[in-house]
Amino acid sequence: MCHVIVTCRSMLWTLMSIVVAFAEMVAFMSAEWLVGYPDGSEFNFTVTASHHSDQRTLGIYNRCIKVAQQKVLQCGPYATDFMEIASGFWQATVIFLVVAIFLLSVVGILSVFSMCFQSILKKSIFNVCGLLQGIAGLFLILGLMLYPAGWGSKKVVDYCGLDASPYKVGLCSLGWAFYTAIGGTVLTFICAMFSAQAEIATSSDKVQDEIEEGRSLICVL
Repeated sequence: MCHVIVTCRSMLWTLMSIVVAFAEMVAFMSAEWLVGYPDGSEFNFTVTASHHSDQRTLGIYNRCIKVAQQKVLQCGPYATDFMEIASGFWQATVIFLVVAIFLLSVVGILSVFSMCFQSILKKSIFNVCGLLQGIAGLFLILGLMLYPAGWGSKKVVDYCGLDASPYKVGLCSLGWAFYTAIGGTVLTFICAMFSAQAEIATSSDKVQDEIEEGRSLICVL
């Protein structure tokens, strides 16, 4: 018999698990990792900001050009295949982030079903998901550590000037996608630790008492 068990801690863990998977996916797909200005020529990097007409943003595999005068945003991938990504470090970043996002997405789906099924192959679904989130967090850290090493690539130099080098962003600034990815990484580890609390909440004595009473929908604060 399927017992739908809902507790405050398990629901909070489920919501955080879904949010973190969505946040990392949005950050990865965004072109707002680096924010620069037009064509990267020396002239464009020595004029004052008030003279900038266009703004360009660069993602891991895509880019956007915001034409200020026309109020038009043009976005698209700059790499048509994996080998065209700006640097080998960014290629490694893509691999680590994709694996992490896949694991987080799996956990996000399992977290919804955890209200009805509390075990997988005789293992607690919360413990399994917490382990997957911990592994995903490690992949995210590796990806984010390697990402700045690619700032010395020709693509980044074109956007951020000749001062750009590994772990030095030059005249660009970091966009919201980079900070979102970092925030998502922190939240991933919080979710991994909080999964233990979700397990405790759904296996408490109060929950077991309601199961013994024959209730199929169990809500515990």
